[in-house]
Amino acid sequence: MATVLVNGGEGWVCGRLAGTLATDGHYIGWGTGAGTAAKADTTLFTEATEARAAGTVTVEGTGASAVYQVVGTLTADGTKTITNVGNFTASTVGTLIIHQDHTGVPLTIGEAITYTFTLNPA
Repeated sequence: MATVLVNGGEGWVCGRLAGTLATDGHYIGWGTGAGTAAKADTTLFTEATEARAAGTVTVEGTGASAVYQVVGTLTADGTKTITNVGNFTASTVGTLIIHQDHTGVPLTIGEAITYTFTLNPA
C-alpha cells in the first residue's frame, strides 16, 4: 500500500503557500483499477462512477505537530471493489493532490467508506 503526495499536489501546496492559488483541495474520489500510487500520477487508476465527495478540511494540532487534514465519505452506487482513492482540487477533473492505493474493499450499493487524508509537512 502506498500513499503519495503526487507531483501535482506538490505544485498545489507551493501555490497555496505563495498565495497564487485560491483552489481548495477538499474533494475525494475513489477508483477500482489496479496499481501502485506513484509521484507522477495525475488520475486514479480507474475512477468509479460516484461523484466525488466534498470533504471537510481542518488543521489538526499546532506548531510543529500541525497537519492539514481532509475527511470525506463516499457511498457506493452499485457493486464494486474499491482499490484506490485520491484527494482533488475539484469535483470533476481538477488536480490530484494525494493518491493512495489499498487492498480491495468489496462494496454493494449503499455501503460507504470514510477516508482521512493527512498532510504532514514534517
